[in-house]
Amino acid sequence: MNQNKLFHLTRVRLALWYALVMAFILSLCGFGVYKAVSHAHWVALDRELESVAGTLHDSIELKLQQPGRLEPVVKELLPNICVVGDECVKKQLHVQRHTLGAVNQGFYYVRFFDNSGRLVAIAGLAPEGLSSNFNKQRWQTLKDSKGKLYHQVSFVLHTQDNRDWGYIQVGRSLSDFNSYLDAVKLILALGLPVVMALVGSASWWLAGLAMRPIYRSYRQIQQFTADAAHELRTPLAATEATVESALLMPKLDEQEVRDILRSIQRQNHRLTTLVADLLLLARLDRQSMSLRPELCCLNDVINDLIEEFAAMSNAAGVMLTSSVRVHQPVNVIGDCEQLYRLVSNLIVNAIQYTPRGGQVTVVLDRSDHYAVIQVQDTGIGIPHHELSQIFYRFYRVHGDRSRSSGGSGLGLAIAMAIVQAHQGNLKVQSELGKGSIFTVELPYNGLPLKSFCTLGPLKVLYGRQGKGV
Repeated sequence: MNQNKLFHLTRVRLALWYALVMAFILSLCGFGVYKAVSHAHWVALDRELESVAGTLHDSIELKLQQPGRLEPVVKELLPNICVVGDECVKKQLHVQRHTLGAVNQGFYYVRFFDNSGRLVAIAGLAPEGLSSNFNKQRWQTLKDSKGKLYHQVSFVLHTQDNRDWGYIQVGRSLSDFNSYLDAVKLILALGLPVVMALVGSASWWLAGLAMRPIYRSYRQIQQFTADAAHELRTPLAATEATVESALLMPKLDEQEVRDILRSIQRQNHRLTTLVADLLLLARLDRQSMSLRPELCCLNDVINDLIEEFAAMSNAAGVMLTSSVRVHQPVNVIGDCEQLYRLVSNLIVNAIQYTPRGGQVTVVLDRSDHYAVIQVQDTGIGIPHHELSQIFYRFYRVHGDRSRSSGGSGLGLAIAMAIVQAHQGNLKVQSELGKGSIFTVELPYNGLPLKSFCTLGPLKVLYGRQGKGV
């Protein structure tokens, strides 16, 4: 329960951190998008305003004759112009659309100043509260008395004879521009919570996905610990029971003592072998076990193992044979002792789970890049859904079948660890009720064999110690 709570809290923390980081990133992105949109519209606004102002400037400047005086023809270009001091008509006049029609669309205004900076006339939109004093700054952003923003540009006007006439200012209201930016901000503000809700859901799912292999690994460690404790307890309990029975006997003769010692020795040997297997797996996991690379002749390894397990196969009523499909010795660079242990475990595993009258065949072959060893049996087979799990430590197909054979469930795990330490591959094919084929691929060294491997001591070290699934 505590472990499940810990995993749940860890998942929550991962999801929250992911959501917070994504919220920060999305906020920065939203701010960046807003600034980019705002900048793009400001650039477009400046170009539009400069285009309108330039067109007005060029059209009016050709018709000016006296400095500070607007010619009547200007009124034809700007029908809604109002000269300062006159009673201007507030009603918008209907005019035919032309290149200067933008001034009559409600957003633009035009102001004329003489050389002294005095306001002469105004046309189009008439902002209230704008200063009537001329500011020579080319671009300006102003506020009227109601707080509305305006953007304007100023140009110098000349008469037809190139005398200074005064100045023209063309500006426009920013109400439509600000409305658009407000809409963009509203969309971003409303969109961010929706996106964050989606990010929160995605972060919860991703956190679970990230925690899944960790949780699976933790469950495997739990199972490994429980299985190891069980396997260690069995010989210890048997030894304790034997000793207790001996202590309860009032008198023991020599034969009884020897039987008791043999029983204790068997349990001690089983315990020692199990501990040695666990230590071997731990060293292979940490890659702290130094392999002793040397030239190994796989022909010799298989021949010695066939001889070694002939008695075991005869006792089990299983025919053990070998098949060498290459005409030259097959050599690999590796630790001969560990390779002997690898093939030994596979052969013992095949013999133990092949019924009487069955057959186990060890095949030696090679491909372009690998030396190939196959251990084929006509045994009980392995269910398809369990093929991916048989190399787990203490895993047993059919649960209790290893009890009768004495296997601890470490044999295939050790075989896989040895193959991986040699940068090879271990594969299995099986059909329930028809048998299994275990295939080992080891990096192949095609150099001519100059000296055969001598594996005599290995028989003594590893003989009859292989473990089944």
